[in-house]
Amino acid sequence: MAPATACQSGTVAAKVLSSTSERSTITVTHELLTIGRISVDIYPNDIGVGLEDVTSFGKYLGGSPSNVAVAAARHGRRTGVITRTGDDPFGTYLHRELEKFGVDDSFVTPVPGLQTAVTFCAIKPATDEFPLYFYGRFPTAPDLQIRAEELALDAIREARIFWSTVTGLCQEPSREAHIKAHGARPRTGLAEGQFTILDLDYRPMFWASEEEVRAEVAKVLPHVTVAIGNDKECAVAVGEGTPDEQADRLLAAGVEIAVVKLGPEGVMAKTRMERVVSAPVPVETVNGLGAGDSFGGAFCHGLLSGWPLAQVLDYANAAGAIVASRLSCADAMPTPDEVTSLLAERGRNVPGTAPGSATASAPQLATEGAAL
Repeated sequence: MAPATACQSGTVAAKVLSSTSERSTITVTHELLTIGRISVDIYPNDIGVGLEDVTSFGKYLGGSPSNVAVAAARHGRRTGVITRTGDDPFGTYLHRELEKFGVDDSFVTPVPGLQTAVTFCAIKPATDEFPLYFYGRFPTAPDLQIRAEELALDAIREARIFWSTVTGLCQEPSREAHIKAHGARPRTGLAEGQFTILDLDYRPMFWASEEEVRAEVAKVLPHVTVAIGNDKECAVAVGEGTPDEQADRLLAAGVEIAVVKLGPEGVMAKTRMERVVSAPVPVETVNGLGAGDSFGGAFCHGLLSGWPLAQVLDYANAAGAIVASRLSCADAMPTPDEVTSLLAERGRNVPGTAPGSATASAPQLATEGAAL
């Protein structure tokens, strides 16, 4: 990976079309542009009980790709989201939250006749249970009504990183929009320092079968340079196997970096030239949701910073651990100082310092297979 700086993003004059009217031309720059799910997360203030026993809740911005944009913004990156809300107070709330977090909401428009999606969660850290209950998503949700003809393709092409999730492929018209967006960023057309990331994010309630998922993933994978998922998500995307076999299948499909989350064993990233594993960063888990999105935003920050892959992985791993130790998702996303402080506290390699220095005294990174 070539070094990259925060100033290398292109300037895009993008005309955004909504389903009802043409919006004015705006000039934006994006180091990270995500597409897909957004919702209002309703999390209980009562920890360790079922939803039937909760007496009070807090509301937060949610939805995986939107959380990733927030996470990267907390690391100082210029981010934006392409998504849809209902034309209702919850939609207004999400616009306010995006603005609060410094995320460009120019490509967020309402869908007439639909309500903003809401997600409830029970939080039971003692038993590692965080069940999600989706409301306003069946038979469809506003963010699944993104239409191909509405896309600001110039903004998608010019973004340093374009991030999408498999969930966005689960139904039309979102499916067609995602495929068109990826088609606007062919691998051969990417400049040095540009990445197209697919979060393998598999949620079975949105799909008829795993075979359907695999068929849709196959349509966009030829445009993807980085794929991220846990072992189940990788299995759904490219078939069962060991983490290395799954990573190798992603690489064979043309992906340049395959990231496979290993659960309690940490996370592995593999390219055609190296294999790195970042050991877990132990924390006391409060809410396991949102950790993956924090990982994603921090991973993007590391790529944009041009760090070695091992440092990118360790930094993202620590960022995910921090959110797992907190209640909410978007509001819990850490700053760079919080991530580097945790790395230093645990004796891990801090990006920008030499291994073996006072702040990186014992890096716990396993680098294997210099030539695979």
